[in-house]
This record gives sequence, C-alpha cells and structure tokens, in this order.
Amino acid sequence: MPTRTSAKSTKSASKKSPAKPRKSKVYTISLPPDLAARAEAIAQSESRTMSEVFREAFREYETDRILEGLREAAEYGATRKLHGYTEEDVPRLVREVRAEMRAERERKARKAG
Repeated sequence: MPTRTSAKSTKSASKKSPAKPRKSKVYTISLPPDLAARAEAIAQSESRTMSEVFREAFREYETDRILEGLREAAEYGATRKLHGYTEEDVPRLVREVRAEMRAERERKARKAG
C-alpha cells in the first residue's frame, strides 16, 4: 500500500524561499536584425552573454563621451590663452583690473559730485 503524505508536509517541502530583489535593472531594447546578428556573433565568439556585451558597449560609449567632453574643454582652453598668460600672471592681472575698476568708480563719483 502506498504511503500518503500529509498536506502539511507537502506544502512545507514545496515552499521556496522568497525571491531576492534584483541588483540590476532590466531593460528591453530592439535592434535591427543585422545589428542584432552582429551583437549575437560577438557574444558567441567571446563566450559572453548579451547582457555582458551591452554593458561593455555602454561603458565604452560613456568613456568616449567623457573623453570628447575633455577634448572640447582642452580646445576651448587653448583658445583662452590669447595673451599667453600663465598662472603666475593672475595676481598681477587681478590687481590691474581692480585698479581700473576703482579709477572708473572715482571718475563717476567726481562727475556726479
């Protein structure tokens, strides 16, 4: 005669522990067939998942954007040294500009006074 299991013991044996929350966020993306095939080929040739391929692609894209921003800032900075000023020139230039501003205020005060 077959043994019977109580409903109580069956329930406890089939209970799963609560699912842990994901540490990553899931996105659904769409790719044109040719691009999807190329991405899949890369993943297969490198024995990686599609997620790993896309994570690396995003990191590379982000790095490229940062480097482009730095290049643009450097180009802009190069145009700002029109007079060849150096860091050592800054205190002198500040004094000169302040003196000019003070002289202008004094001229206006004399004119108004």
